[in-house]
Amino acid sequence: MKAIFLNHYKKRHVSAVRRIGFSFFMVILIGSFLLSLPIAHTKDIPYLDHLFTATSATCVTGLVTSVVKDEYTLFGQVVIISMIQIGGLGFLTLLSLFIVKFKKRLSYKNKMVMQEALNQNTLSDISVFIQRVIRYTCFFEGIGALFLSIVFIPEFGVAKGIYYSIFHSISAFCNAGFDILGDSSLISYQSSIIINIVIPGLIIAGGLGFIVWIELKDKLLLIIKKKVNLKKCIKTLSLHSKIVISMSLFLIFSGMFIFYLLEMNNPQTIGQLSLFDKLQVSYFQSVTLRTAGFASVNMAALNDVTKFFIAIYMFVGGSPAGTAGGIKTVTFAIILLSVYSLIKGREEVSVFKRKISSIVVRRALIISVISLFISITALFILSISEDALFIDLLFEVFSAFGTVGLSTSLTPVLSQIGKVVIIVLMYIGRIGPITMILIFANRYNQLKGKEIEYPQGDVLIG
Repeated sequence: MKAIFLNHYKKRHVSAVRRIGFSFFMVILIGSFLLSLPIAHTKDIPYLDHLFTATSATCVTGLVTSVVKDEYTLFGQVVIISMIQIGGLGFLTLLSLFIVKFKKRLSYKNKMVMQEALNQNTLSDISVFIQRVIRYTCFFEGIGALFLSIVFIPEFGVAKGIYYSIFHSISAFCNAGFDILGDSSLISYQSSIIINIVIPGLIIAGGLGFIVWIELKDKLLLIIKKKVNLKKCIKTLSLHSKIVISMSLFLIFSGMFIFYLLEMNNPQTIGQLSLFDKLQVSYFQSVTLRTAGFASVNMAALNDVTKFFIAIYMFVGGSPAGTAGGIKTVTFAIILLSVYSLIKGREEVSVFKRKISSIVVRRALIISVISLFISITALFILSISEDALFIDLLFEVFSAFGTVGLSTSLTPVLSQIGKVVIIVLMYIGRIGPITMILIFANRYNQLKGKEIEYPQGDVLIG
């Protein structure tokens, strides 16, 4: 009986993986069809470019082959921001919310799918968690739009200013990086304090992950009610939240410091700005590397060493169960902790006085290696098909796989083959980590206790 249940559970897992991947594919397909309608665009754009934009929006990347403001109508822009919202939260999350509202409960099958899509460990309270995710999204995007309207309404008028505020708030929270300001992203706002606070704030909110925010909110309520003090709340945070917060802070401020050092004397980026604006821009660009894709400097004008540094940070990406892409901060942290444990001669990987499971360590290594292999393969193909500098191709590949969206102006001039490669990269980058975890987790469970044990052999490494 137990064997039958486990087999049924595994099949549900496989079905969940397929439904997650298929849901993104269908949103992309429908979105590309809507964008190809005459009402959606102002110029004659090939279908491949519509497919590229739809993939970029649904996979919350931000890479575009055409300027959204100039080449898509209001209808087209609404389609794009709708795909961004659906892609950021996940189509299945929104569908499950609809089911919860009208059917009052999710079926076991739907709960299984949402458990995988939202990186939950159990099926309990999935319905409640989904509703909290939607509420948090509306809260952050609403607050973001309110503050952005302070900048956009005086510049564009009330109606257009509100529309711009909502569009960019959703795009920032979903870590998409799409804008409707022209072909220079947010460069003209690089000295705006509001933009440099609100946009990075939304990026961080979306990139940390819903699990972390829900836990932080619950802890904050305990502090307000004076049931516990701040020190105890920090101490009792889950291991996941501790790793996510500490790793995110490390990446943001180390990225800010390195970007400042590398570009402080570059007159084409931040070299001619005041010290305060240099720090503002450096902070903004460091945060946007968490897979957001907004730019407040000309990416093509960056020093080559800066482009290489940015590519590494884009590959890491944001945190699990959020709107960001990349291999994820937790995966990167576990890899670093594994190396540290090896250097210290420890057999176990531990952090914050907690042991990390060997299975989790193995999955982190597998995700990192496969992600790197996919990126290198794409880089190899682009090196053949594109006439561009290698560092720019490297930048484009990691930006696509990490669903970041930054570009050194290479995206609009990609060949047909190049566009297809980037489309595939963006799709894999959005659903890949989830799919890869499940595939290898299932395979491990299927083989557990059934492996053939061979005699140990010794090899030399290093």
